[in-house]
Amino acid sequence: MKKMIQLAAVAAVASVFAGQAVARDLTVVSFGGANKEAQVAAFYQPFEKATGQKVVGVDYNGEVAKVKAMVEAGKVTWDVVEVESPEVLRGCEEGVYEKIDPKLIGGKAAFLPGTVSECGVGIFVWSTAIAYNADKLKTGPTSWADFWDVKKFPGKRGLRKGAKYTLEFALLADGVKPADVYKVLGTKAGVDRAFKKLDQLKANIQWWEAGAQPPQFLASGDVVMSSAYNGRIDAAQKEGKNLKIVWNGSIWDIDSWVIPKGSPNKEQALKFVQFASKPENQKTYSHKIAYGPTNKSAVGMIDPKVLPTLPTAPANLNGALGINVQFWVDHGEELEERFNAWAAK
Repeated sequence: MKKMIQLAAVAAVASVFAGQAVARDLTVVSFGGANKEAQVAAFYQPFEKATGQKVVGVDYNGEVAKVKAMVEAGKVTWDVVEVESPEVLRGCEEGVYEKIDPKLIGGKAAFLPGTVSECGVGIFVWSTAIAYNADKLKTGPTSWADFWDVKKFPGKRGLRKGAKYTLEFALLADGVKPADVYKVLGTKAGVDRAFKKLDQLKANIQWWEAGAQPPQFLASGDVVMSSAYNGRIDAAQKEGKNLKIVWNGSIWDIDSWVIPKGSPNKEQALKFVQFASKPENQKTYSHKIAYGPTNKSAVGMIDPKVLPTLPTAPANLNGALGINVQFWVDHGEELEERFNAWAAK
Protein backbone atom coordinates (compact mmCIF):
# COMPACT_ATOMS: atom_id res chain seq x y z
CA MET A 1 0.00 0.00 0.00
CA LYS A 2 2.81 2.35 0.97
CA LYS A 3 4.56 1.61 -2.34
CA MET A 4 1.37 2.40 -4.27
CA ILE A 5 1.07 5.77 -2.51
CA GLN A 6 4.70 6.54 -3.36
CA LEU A 7 4.11 5.63 -7.01
CA ALA A 8 1.00 7.81 -7.10
CA ALA A 9 3.00 10.72 -5.64
CA VAL A 10 5.75 10.26 -8.25
CA ALA A 11 3.13 10.17 -11.01
CA ALA A 12 1.51 13.35 -9.69
CA VAL A 13 4.86 15.19 -9.64
CA ALA A 14 5.67 13.91 -13.13
CA SER A 15 2.34 15.20 -14.45
CA VAL A 16 3.05 18.66 -13.00
CA PHE A 17 6.43 18.79 -14.74
CA ALA A 18 4.86 17.46 -17.93
CA GLY A 19 2.32 20.28 -17.80
CA GLN A 20 5.12 22.80 -17.34
CA ALA A 21 6.95 21.33 -20.32
CA VAL A 22 3.86 21.70 -22.51
CA ALA A 23 3.32 25.33 -21.42
CA ARG A 24 5.10 27.70 -23.79
CA ASP A 25 5.58 31.33 -24.68
CA LEU A 26 2.77 33.20 -26.45
CA THR A 27 3.68 33.54 -30.14
CA VAL A 28 2.25 36.65 -31.80
CA VAL A 29 2.67 36.93 -35.57
CA SER A 30 2.52 40.29 -37.36
CA PHE A 31 3.77 42.26 -40.33
CA GLY A 32 7.26 43.25 -39.13
CA GLY A 33 9.32 46.44 -39.33
CA ALA A 34 7.99 49.68 -37.87
CA ASN A 35 4.57 48.06 -37.34
CA LYS A 36 6.07 45.39 -35.11
CA GLU A 37 8.21 47.91 -33.23
CA ALA A 38 5.05 49.88 -32.42
CA GLN A 39 3.26 46.69 -31.35
CA VAL A 40 6.14 45.68 -29.07
CA ALA A 41 5.92 49.06 -27.31
CA ALA A 42 2.11 49.26 -27.18
CA PHE A 43 1.11 45.62 -26.70
CA TYR A 44 3.84 43.00 -26.18
CA GLN A 45 5.93 44.63 -23.44
CA PRO A 46 2.98 46.02 -21.41
CA PHE A 47 1.23 42.62 -21.64
CA GLU A 48 4.35 40.81 -20.40
CA LYS A 49 4.64 43.30 -17.53
CA ALA A 50 0.97 42.96 -16.58
CA THR A 51 0.70 39.16 -16.82
CA GLY A 52 4.20 37.70 -16.61
CA GLN A 53 3.45 35.87 -19.88
CA LYS A 54 6.42 35.93 -22.29
CA VAL A 55 5.50 37.12 -25.80
CA VAL A 56 7.55 35.99 -28.79
CA GLY A 57 7.06 38.12 -31.90
CA VAL A 58 7.27 36.50 -35.35
CA ASP A 59 7.29 38.41 -38.67
CA TYR A 60 5.43 37.36 -41.83
CA ASN A 61 4.11 38.91 -45.04
CA GLY A 62 0.52 37.71 -44.76
CA GLU A 63 1.02 34.06 -45.72
CA VAL A 64 -2.26 32.82 -44.20
CA ALA A 65 -1.75 29.50 -46.02
CA LYS A 66 0.79 28.72 -43.27
CA VAL A 67 -1.88 29.22 -40.62
CA LYS A 68 -4.31 26.98 -42.50
CA ALA A 69 -1.66 24.27 -42.87
CA MET A 70 -0.93 24.34 -39.11
CA VAL A 71 -4.62 24.05 -38.25
CA GLU A 72 -5.22 21.20 -40.72
CA ALA A 73 -2.15 19.33 -39.41
CA GLY A 74 -3.21 19.87 -35.79
CA LYS A 75 0.19 21.43 -35.02
CA VAL A 76 -0.57 25.06 -34.22
CA THR A 77 2.51 27.00 -33.08
CA TRP A 78 1.21 30.51 -33.81
CA ASP A 79 -1.18 31.78 -31.13
CA VAL A 80 -2.27 35.24 -32.28
CA VAL A 81 -1.92 36.43 -35.88
CA GLU A 82 -2.41 39.84 -37.53
CA VAL A 83 -4.35 39.46 -40.80
CA GLU A 84 -6.02 41.71 -43.38
CA SER A 85 -9.82 41.93 -43.63
CA PRO A 86 -10.55 39.51 -46.51
CA GLU A 87 -8.37 36.87 -44.84
CA VAL A 88 -10.30 37.27 -41.57
CA LEU A 89 -13.62 36.59 -43.28
CA ARG A 90 -12.36 33.78 -45.51
CA GLY A 91 -10.49 32.03 -42.69
CA CYS A 92 -13.51 32.28 -40.41
CA GLU A 93 -15.78 30.74 -43.06
CA GLU A 94 -13.26 27.91 -43.53
CA GLY A 95 -13.03 27.24 -39.78
CA VAL A 96 -9.35 28.21 -39.55
CA TYR A 97 -9.81 30.67 -36.67
CA GLU A 98 -11.38 30.53 -33.23
CA LYS A 99 -14.52 32.58 -32.69
CA ILE A 100 -14.06 35.52 -30.32
CA ASP A 101 -16.90 36.69 -28.07
CA PRO A 102 -17.22 40.50 -28.52
CA LYS A 103 -18.07 40.78 -24.79
CA LEU A 104 -14.40 40.01 -24.13
CA ILE A 105 -13.44 43.41 -25.56
CA GLY A 106 -16.40 45.41 -24.29
CA GLY A 107 -18.82 44.67 -27.14
CA LYS A 108 -18.92 45.64 -30.82
CA ALA A 109 -20.44 49.03 -30.02
CA ALA A 110 -17.17 50.10 -28.38
CA PHE A 111 -15.40 49.83 -31.74
CA LEU A 112 -15.66 51.52 -35.12
CA PRO A 113 -18.28 49.88 -37.41
CA GLY A 114 -16.97 46.84 -39.27
CA THR A 115 -13.80 46.46 -37.19
CA VAL A 116 -15.03 43.55 -35.03
CA SER A 117 -16.18 40.31 -36.68
CA GLU A 118 -16.99 36.76 -35.62
CA CYS A 119 -13.34 35.67 -35.61
CA GLY A 120 -11.39 38.93 -35.68
CA VAL A 121 -10.81 42.02 -33.56
CA GLY A 122 -9.59 45.12 -35.40
CA ILE A 123 -6.17 46.41 -34.36
CA PHE A 124 -5.89 49.48 -36.58
CA VAL A 125 -7.02 51.22 -39.77
CA TRP A 126 -4.29 51.61 -42.40
CA SER A 127 -3.93 52.80 -45.97
CA THR A 128 -1.95 51.86 -49.03
CA ALA A 129 -1.12 55.09 -50.83
CA ILE A 130 1.33 56.61 -53.30
CA ALA A 131 4.62 57.72 -51.74
CA TYR A 132 7.62 59.51 -53.21
CA ASN A 133 10.96 60.96 -52.14
CA ALA A 134 10.70 64.77 -52.25
CA ASP A 135 14.50 65.11 -52.29
CA LYS A 136 14.64 63.23 -55.59
CA LEU A 137 11.32 64.29 -57.11
CA LYS A 138 10.68 68.02 -56.76
CA THR A 139 7.21 67.84 -58.34
CA GLY A 140 5.41 64.77 -57.09
CA PRO A 141 2.47 62.77 -58.47
CA THR A 142 -1.07 63.63 -57.40
CA SER A 143 -2.94 60.55 -58.66
CA TRP A 144 -2.59 57.00 -59.97
CA ALA A 145 -2.79 58.47 -63.51
CA ASP A 146 0.47 60.28 -62.68
CA PHE A 147 1.88 57.04 -61.25
CA TRP A 148 1.33 55.42 -64.66
CA ASP A 149 2.75 58.42 -66.57
CA VAL A 150 6.33 57.33 -67.28
CA LYS A 151 6.94 60.21 -69.69
CA LYS A 152 6.20 62.87 -67.09
CA PHE A 153 7.86 60.85 -64.30
CA PRO A 154 10.52 58.54 -65.81
CA GLY A 155 11.85 55.67 -63.71
CA LYS A 156 10.79 52.57 -61.79
CA ARG A 157 7.64 52.32 -59.69
CA GLY A 158 7.14 50.10 -56.66
CA LEU A 159 3.95 48.01 -56.38
CA ARG A 160 2.97 45.28 -53.94
CA LYS A 161 3.25 41.90 -55.63
CA GLY A 162 -0.33 40.69 -55.62
CA ALA A 163 -3.72 41.24 -57.23
CA LYS A 164 -5.30 42.91 -54.19
CA TYR A 165 -4.88 46.73 -54.32
CA THR A 166 -2.84 46.48 -57.54
CA LEU A 167 -5.91 45.85 -59.70
CA GLU A 168 -7.84 48.64 -57.98
CA PHE A 169 -4.96 51.07 -58.56
CA ALA A 170 -4.80 50.10 -62.24
CA LEU A 171 -8.49 50.94 -62.70
CA LEU A 172 -8.11 54.23 -60.81
CA ALA A 173 -5.20 55.06 -63.13
CA ASP A 174 -7.46 54.25 -66.08
CA GLY A 175 -10.03 56.82 -64.97
CA VAL A 176 -12.51 54.71 -62.98
CA LYS A 177 -14.01 56.64 -60.06
CA PRO A 178 -13.32 55.23 -56.57
CA ALA A 179 -17.04 54.55 -56.02
CA ASP A 180 -17.19 52.43 -59.21
CA VAL A 181 -13.97 50.41 -58.86
CA TYR A 182 -15.49 47.21 -57.46
CA LYS A 183 -18.48 47.37 -59.79
CA VAL A 184 -16.06 47.43 -62.75
CA LEU A 185 -13.68 44.88 -61.23
CA GLY A 186 -16.64 42.55 -60.68
CA THR A 187 -16.95 42.02 -64.45
CA LYS A 188 -14.70 40.03 -66.80
CA ALA A 189 -14.27 43.15 -68.96
CA GLY A 190 -13.22 45.13 -65.88
CA VAL A 191 -10.59 42.57 -64.86
CA ASP A 192 -9.26 42.49 -68.43
CA ARG A 193 -9.14 46.29 -68.38
CA ALA A 194 -7.10 46.29 -65.15
CA PHE A 195 -4.56 43.81 -66.52
CA LYS A 196 -4.34 45.71 -69.81
CA LYS A 197 -3.49 48.84 -67.80
CA LEU A 198 -0.88 46.90 -65.84
CA ASP A 199 0.65 45.75 -69.13
CA GLN A 200 1.42 49.41 -69.90
CA LEU A 201 3.49 49.77 -66.72
CA LYS A 202 4.96 46.27 -66.35
CA ALA A 203 8.44 47.14 -67.67
CA ASN A 204 8.70 49.93 -65.08
CA ILE A 205 7.49 47.98 -62.02
CA GLN A 206 9.72 46.92 -59.15
CA TRP A 207 7.67 44.57 -57.00
CA TRP A 208 7.71 44.61 -53.21
CA GLU A 209 6.36 42.09 -50.70
CA ALA A 210 7.40 43.32 -47.24
CA GLY A 211 6.08 46.65 -45.94
CA ALA A 212 9.59 47.81 -45.07
CA GLN A 213 10.69 47.71 -48.73
CA PRO A 214 8.97 50.80 -50.28
CA PRO A 215 10.66 53.33 -47.92
CA GLN A 216 13.99 51.61 -48.61
CA PHE A 217 13.43 51.66 -52.40
CA LEU A 218 12.46 55.36 -52.25
CA ALA A 219 15.37 56.38 -50.03
CA SER A 220 17.91 54.59 -52.22
CA GLY A 221 16.45 55.94 -55.47
CA ASP A 222 15.61 52.46 -56.81
CA VAL A 223 12.12 53.75 -57.58
CA VAL A 224 10.79 57.28 -58.17
CA MET A 225 7.47 56.48 -56.48
CA SER A 226 5.79 53.49 -54.88
CA SER A 227 2.60 52.22 -53.37
CA ALA A 228 3.28 51.96 -49.64
CA TYR A 229 1.66 51.45 -46.26
CA ASN A 230 1.14 54.94 -44.86
CA GLY A 231 2.53 53.96 -41.44
CA ARG A 232 5.82 52.83 -42.93
CA ILE A 233 6.21 56.20 -44.65
CA ASP A 234 5.36 57.95 -41.39
CA ALA A 235 8.07 55.93 -39.62
CA ALA A 236 10.60 56.91 -42.31
CA GLN A 237 9.58 60.57 -41.94
CA LYS A 238 10.22 60.35 -38.19
CA GLU A 239 13.72 59.08 -39.06
CA GLY A 240 14.29 62.29 -41.05
CA LYS A 241 13.60 61.01 -44.59
CA ASN A 242 11.84 63.50 -46.85
CA LEU A 243 9.14 61.10 -48.07
CA LYS A 244 5.66 62.33 -49.00
CA ILE A 245 2.27 60.60 -49.06
CA VAL A 246 -0.40 61.17 -51.73
CA TRP A 247 -3.71 60.29 -50.04
CA ASN A 248 -5.82 60.73 -53.18
CA GLY A 249 -6.75 57.27 -54.49
CA SER A 250 -5.50 55.48 -51.38
CA ILE A 251 -7.19 52.28 -50.23
CA TRP A 252 -7.88 51.82 -46.54
CA ASP A 253 -8.32 48.52 -44.74
CA ILE A 254 -8.35 47.08 -41.22
CA ASP A 255 -5.86 44.62 -39.77
CA SER A 256 -7.26 42.30 -37.11
CA TRP A 257 -6.11 39.84 -34.49
CA VAL A 258 -7.19 36.24 -35.06
CA ILE A 259 -6.48 33.08 -33.06
CA PRO A 260 -5.70 29.94 -35.09
CA LYS A 261 -8.06 27.09 -34.25
CA GLY A 262 -6.46 24.57 -31.91
CA SER A 263 -3.93 26.92 -30.32
CA PRO A 264 -2.84 25.31 -27.04
CA ASN A 265 -2.45 28.87 -25.73
CA LYS A 266 -6.03 29.91 -26.54
CA GLU A 267 -6.81 31.35 -23.09
CA GLN A 268 -3.63 33.44 -23.02
CA ALA A 269 -4.23 34.44 -26.65
CA LEU A 270 -7.70 35.74 -25.72
CA LYS A 271 -6.21 37.67 -22.81
CA PHE A 272 -3.65 39.22 -25.18
CA VAL A 273 -6.34 40.28 -27.68
CA GLN A 274 -8.40 41.75 -24.84
CA PHE A 275 -5.36 43.64 -23.51
CA ALA A 276 -4.24 44.95 -26.92
CA SER A 277 -7.78 46.19 -27.64
CA LYS A 278 -7.87 48.53 -24.65
CA PRO A 279 -8.06 52.21 -25.71
CA GLU A 280 -4.92 53.29 -23.83
CA ASN A 281 -2.85 50.60 -25.59
CA GLN A 282 -4.29 51.43 -29.03
CA LYS A 283 -3.51 55.10 -28.36
CA THR A 284 0.13 54.22 -27.65
CA TYR A 285 0.25 52.23 -30.89
CA SER A 286 -1.14 55.12 -33.01
CA HIS A 287 1.40 57.49 -31.45
CA LYS A 288 4.21 55.12 -32.47
CA ILE A 289 3.02 54.60 -36.06
CA ALA A 290 0.40 56.51 -38.04
CA TYR A 291 -2.41 53.95 -38.16
CA GLY A 292 -5.86 54.78 -36.81
CA PRO A 293 -7.27 53.05 -33.69
CA THR A 294 -10.40 50.88 -33.87
CA ASN A 295 -11.52 51.40 -30.27
CA LYS A 296 -13.77 54.48 -30.25
CA SER A 297 -12.48 55.59 -26.85
CA ALA A 298 -8.91 55.60 -28.19
CA VAL A 299 -9.83 58.10 -30.92
CA GLY A 300 -10.42 60.83 -28.35
CA MET A 301 -7.06 60.12 -26.71
CA ILE A 302 -4.97 60.79 -29.84
CA ASP A 303 -2.69 63.84 -29.79
CA PRO A 304 -4.18 66.53 -32.12
CA LYS A 305 -0.77 66.74 -33.85
CA VAL A 306 -0.96 63.04 -34.72
CA LEU A 307 -4.55 63.02 -36.02
CA PRO A 308 -3.77 64.55 -39.48
CA THR A 309 -1.27 61.76 -40.18
CA LEU A 310 -3.85 58.98 -39.71
CA PRO A 311 -5.81 57.38 -42.58
CA THR A 312 -9.00 58.12 -40.65
CA ALA A 313 -8.47 61.92 -40.81
CA PRO A 314 -11.38 63.38 -42.87
CA ALA A 315 -9.03 65.11 -45.32
CA ASN A 316 -7.17 61.84 -45.96
CA LEU A 317 -10.41 59.92 -46.57
CA ASN A 318 -11.36 62.39 -49.32
CA GLY A 319 -10.82 60.54 -52.61
CA ALA A 320 -9.91 57.34 -50.74
CA LEU A 321 -11.46 53.92 -51.23
CA GLY A 322 -12.38 51.39 -48.55
CA ILE A 323 -11.45 47.84 -49.50
CA ASN A 324 -14.42 45.68 -50.46
CA VAL A 325 -13.84 42.71 -48.18
CA GLN A 326 -16.59 40.50 -49.62
CA PHE A 327 -15.31 41.08 -53.16
CA TRP A 328 -11.87 39.71 -52.24
CA VAL A 329 -13.36 36.79 -50.32
CA ASP A 330 -15.43 35.85 -53.37
CA HIS A 331 -12.84 36.52 -56.10
CA GLY A 332 -9.47 36.64 -54.35
CA GLU A 333 -8.19 33.17 -55.19
CA GLU A 334 -8.96 33.33 -58.91
CA LEU A 335 -7.59 36.87 -59.27
CA GLU A 336 -4.40 36.07 -57.37
CA GLU A 337 -3.88 33.02 -59.62
CA ARG A 338 -4.32 35.13 -62.74
CA PHE A 339 -2.05 37.83 -61.33
CA ASN A 340 0.71 35.34 -60.48
CA ALA A 341 0.54 33.88 -63.99
CA TRP A 342 0.66 37.38 -65.50
CA ALA A 343 3.57 38.51 -63.30
CA ALA A 344 5.57 35.37 -64.16
CA LYS A 345 5.44 36.07 -67.91
